[in-house]
Amino acid sequence: MSTDAGPNPFVVDIESATLENDNYRTTLWTGSNLQMTVMSIGVGGDIGLEVHEDGDQFLRVEQGKARVQMGPAEDDLSFDEEVGDDWVILVPAGQWHNVTNIGDEPLKVYALYAPPEHPHGTVHATREEADADEHHH
Repeated sequence: MSTDAGPNPFVVDIESATLENDNYRTTLWTGSNLQMTVMSIGVGGDIGLEVHEDGDQFLRVEQGKARVQMGPAEDDLSFDEEVGDDWVILVPAGQWHNVTNIGDEPLKVYALYAPPEHPHGTVHATREEADADEHHH
């Protein structure tokens, strides 16, 4: 499954889609006001410290263990928690955040962004590819 089905009506077994995804990031559905992606973060890897000024983000862990850091500034990540399977992470707009895989297997998550964060159909095989792409926008 690698095609972005948005903005058409769509249903998906999100657990299967998340666990089967081996790309760093794959957009499954992009609409006018919402976007869903699935992510796979390698052992010891992370999403990378970032901030979304205009949108809230919801992430759910389907597999693995993660360290979640959030805060009002790049050098003030006062929120620091560990999460595992079936936990959700809610990132408010304007909060710096990072999610790091602290387990011994790939961290599999799905993410909902409102409004959409990535171009329709985005597939990033690796974090490096994602970082390079984001520097072009």
